[in-house]
Amino acid sequence: MAPTIFKERARVVVVGAGVAGLAAALRLSHAGYAVTVLDRLAAPGGKMRAVPSSAGPIDAGPTVLTLRSVFDALFEAVGARLEDHITLIRQNLLARHFWPDGSSLDLFDDPEASCSAIRTFSGARSEREFRAFSARARRLFDAFDDPVMRAPRPNFLAISRKMLRHPGLVGATAPGRSLAALLDNSFSDPRLAQLFGRYATYVGGAPDRSPALLALIWQAESEGVWAVKGGMHRLAAAMAELATSYGAEIRMGTHVDRLEAASAGVCGALLSDGSRIPCDRVLFNGDPRALAMGGLGPDVEHVAPQTRRIPRSLSAEVWTFAAHPQGPNLALHNVFFRDDPQTEFDALGQGRLAPSPTLYICALDRATAAPPPTERFEIIANAPPIDISARHESPQTCQTRTFDALARFGLTFNPMPGAQALTTPADFERMFPHSAGAIYGQSPHGMMAAFRRPTARTAIPGLYLAGGGTHPGAGVPMAALSGQHAAEAIMTDHGSTSVSRRTATPGGTSTPSTQTKPARSAS
Repeated sequence: MAPTIFKERARVVVVGAGVAGLAAALRLSHAGYAVTVLDRLAAPGGKMRAVPSSAGPIDAGPTVLTLRSVFDALFEAVGARLEDHITLIRQNLLARHFWPDGSSLDLFDDPEASCSAIRTFSGARSEREFRAFSARARRLFDAFDDPVMRAPRPNFLAISRKMLRHPGLVGATAPGRSLAALLDNSFSDPRLAQLFGRYATYVGGAPDRSPALLALIWQAESEGVWAVKGGMHRLAAAMAELATSYGAEIRMGTHVDRLEAASAGVCGALLSDGSRIPCDRVLFNGDPRALAMGGLGPDVEHVAPQTRRIPRSLSAEVWTFAAHPQGPNLALHNVFFRDDPQTEFDALGQGRLAPSPTLYICALDRATAAPPPTERFEIIANAPPIDISARHESPQTCQTRTFDALARFGLTFNPMPGAQALTTPADFERMFPHSAGAIYGQSPHGMMAAFRRPTARTAIPGLYLAGGGTHPGAGVPMAALSGQHAAEAIMTDHGSTSVSRRTATPGGTSTPSTQTKPARSAS
């Protein structure tokens, strides 16, 4: 659909075509803004990326969708339906877990199925403990969803009111305690404490240094997990295609050298080829640390200064390859645990990798029917960010550490992937400059970590932030919510008397309708 030109139509440049930038571009273009999305990578999605293989494209970032309601609401807000643009496949089996002692445990989206599995795995006492932990996670999620995750900034007044109305909620947050301490007290079987402690790594933290509040991540996953047919990168492509249908221009392979800001606010983006794009608003969908480190020029380097001193989250070593597996029966999601989790997290905190790491394996072709002989795999091992890493290891060392650990479980691959299949923390730094290779932004460690992230608005008029390093934090749905917060801030600050909203669904006839209030999106 050709863009309709409106009088005083605001020009918005979105720097970064990650999930947050695409979510904001979709909302803004639908609301009538002239949106240009710029990204240095070859395809939209940011860390939601894919790499080629002999068996087809392989996800090299997030592998499943959780909190689907966030994306249902995003598409509904622009007159579309998520299921019309991608095919989602619900996974009844959330993950399969393996331990060195030969035990294994499946968890499911059906709470009773998980309870039954845990009773078989570890006994009736563990089942009771799991039920109590799940109830705590659900209570925490319900308490913090609206006032924190879905709010433009943490709403301390709303949190306080919830605490007053529900006195037991304070105790449920386990103030002053780490997630590891909470889990050690919640489970008599250390394997279950180890399993649920891994959820701290979903936002780049270690369980012994992350707040107990992160127990709510289990609730987010237990609500449902969906695979995307073709891979998660298809979600990013669908968002980009829909934004384009509303008039957004998306320019991949385009590097923004610096942002210009005058006394009145941002006014342009200078590209590495020497060209300049004038604009009224800029949304930076990248790690805010890049601004604070001067990566986008001196005009904006005083933005998000806290990101220069707050420690970085974990990074990862990621293998993406096609091969024939032999060994344990794999599900879509699999976790192979080491015996002593603390040894690994101590090493990561010191900038080292443990010799035998816990490994996450996504067997992409097991989301539906029986897999083909040659399957696609993504293997992830946590790694320290490069700003604390003592040294860079060779691909051969990384290969030995990863695949020898899996061989001890009886899992082998033919052919063995080579160095070209590996993405290291240094590679993440090259793809996302000034991130220190940290793939989740700033560290979640500390009781107040969730409240120290930058929010959408900055001190520079017209400059906004979105992404996993911005409130409400890391993860695909959280990044999408940050894009929503940024889009709503742009529309609120700009006003709407000069902006018209398209009233047709994609592919239909578009007619402008003047609004006296900013276009608001569903939450």
